Amino acid sequence: MKLFKIFLFVSFTMLQVNAQEKIITGVVSDESGPLPGVNVIVKGTTNGTTTDFDGNYSIKASLGDVLLYSFVGMENREITIGELNTINVTLSSSAQLDEVVVVGYGTKRKRRSHTAANKSVRIRGMATGVSVSNNYTQNESYKGITENTFKSSKLKPLSTFSIDVDKASYSNIRRMINNSQKIPVDAVKIEEMINYFDYDYVQPQDKHPFSINTEYSTCAWNKEHKLVKIGLQGKVIPMDEIPPSNLVFLLDVSGSMNSPNKLPLLKSAFKLLTNQLREKDKVSIVVYAGAAGVVLKPTSGNNKQKIMEALNNLSAGGSTAGGEGIKLAYKIAEDNFIKGGNNRVILATDGDFNVGASSDKSMQELIEEKRKSGVFLTALGFGMGNYKDSKPETLADKGNGNHAYIDTMQEAHKVLGKEFGGTLYTIAKDVKIQVEFNPNKVQAYRLIGYENRLLNDEDFKDDTKDAGELGSGHTVTAMYEIIPVGVESKFLKDIDKLKYTKTKVADTYSNELLTVKFRYKNPDENISKEIVYPLIESEVAINETSDDFNFASAVSLFGMKIRKSKFIKKADFNDVIALAEKGRGEDKEGYRAEFIRLVKAYK
Repeated sequence: MKLFKIFLFVSFTMLQVNAQEKIITGVVSDESGPLPGVNVIVKGTTNGTTTDFDGNYSIKASLGDVLLYSFVGMENREITIGELNTINVTLSSSAQLDEVVVVGYGTKRKRRSHTAANKSVRIRGMATGVSVSNNYTQNESYKGITENTFKSSKLKPLSTFSIDVDKASYSNIRRMINNSQKIPVDAVKIEEMINYFDYDYVQPQDKHPFSINTEYSTCAWNKEHKLVKIGLQGKVIPMDEIPPSNLVFLLDVSGSMNSPNKLPLLKSAFKLLTNQLREKDKVSIVVYAGAAGVVLKPTSGNNKQKIMEALNNLSAGGSTAGGEGIKLAYKIAEDNFIKGGNNRVILATDGDFNVGASSDKSMQELIEEKRKSGVFLTALGFGMGNYKDSKPETLADKGNGNHAYIDTMQEAHKVLGKEFGGTLYTIAKDVKIQVEFNPNKVQAYRLIGYENRLLNDEDFKDDTKDAGELGSGHTVTAMYEIIPVGVESKFLKDIDKLKYTKTKVADTYSNELLTVKFRYKNPDENISKEIVYPLIESEVAINETSDDFNFASAVSLFGMKIRKSKFIKKADFNDVIALAEKGRGEDKEGYRAEFIRLVKAYK
């Protein structure tokens, strides 16, 4: 009888608690109007959300819980939940930031504050001051990375890799730092961090679709070593010159997408993309959960209302048959193929495929078969907690495409607005880089990042081997750390002399540090073209580094610090900040300033 009374008491208590749980909604604003991207979290829990494009939020909480509201440049607010189900909040400016980047969609400008009375202004930045459990990353997965080591230029003079224009790693790491989460080491892909930023490379002036830019100077984290920066600048194609687009939105609407930073953010992002479309473009929408289906047949880009309505009607639920969705999306893209046009599937997912073909290997085999159709792929990652980064990365890598991670509407605006042409229009495919180092000048070299993009040396001239794609206006940057001849280094290991092979170094090119070779194909061709570019030491001013060189070095060092790289001789996070400040330059969009604040928050 006593146990029965205890049971009744516990049950009654649980019913009371459940009865107190409710949905809290509201709008978060500042003096200028609604704020998108504000973090709203039940204090002391991992239960959180962010405001949408119009400042709206919705969160499940209980009577007595404390809601914490935070946003960059604003004072945090804490509100205890009472009887009201609607809580509207106004955030006040913080005096802690010396600069805020204000982005008005359609126009961009810098201000020292954000007190303008224009309600269309949105502030892009990072949220700070929120303590979030590290449990968010426990169910996320990333492809393993083994850091590149130093190679002897006498024994292995060639370094070969595929370009990578993906930028997902940086925005994903930013999300983790903003939410005070532990960063999984394999989430840190240094080349994607470097390539997130724009660099001041010249536009191509000849028949090739990209220009080549090199720089050489002292290594910031080991003064006895040198750094080489190799940069590509893709030709900018004006929007009115981009061919008609045949786009298929492939959208994950499975149950795992049922949180505010997944499907709701996805829908808002694709509405932004829809606003970029022209009359000559057409869009289809395929969704997948337990099965795949078509929710919008090919529709002209001037019928934006119809596309928006199809997006508005999407809801999440069920399992995740990603493989079936990919097959259907490619079928529709092929059925509506525009010869000479821009044919592309745009996949948006958290990567949590669990029905049918779902392993990385099966996804790779599927997409390798589908890319033969001439349809390109863009893979956009969304969400946290169960984000499976390796899936969209594999699909983009093998599907002639690119990969980005959307953590906020501001990032959606960058990827699908500002960089719309580069994200969606390819100007060169299967772009490979091969660097030959001169042993007269270079003892050893190490490619920083690109571990998942390495190629065999014989793959360089093999036109059947897949490589990366370059979009309109895209930049690609690679950094090599070099040990010059005559420098003793603990990173160089003794190797026995060869018994059967004698290595003789030519002295004909004694003034060359290295030669860079590039191979690429035009998007509609299968035969590659080659460009050869030697780097002459006499032409290099070793102490005259550009802002771009310093900033790319800072990003490289930050990535190496997070990864706890064994190749850092002496450097800390203050060195990262100092180097980034030195390379900040004009910083029109404010992304470099944001990086500096991010490093300060992390350290």
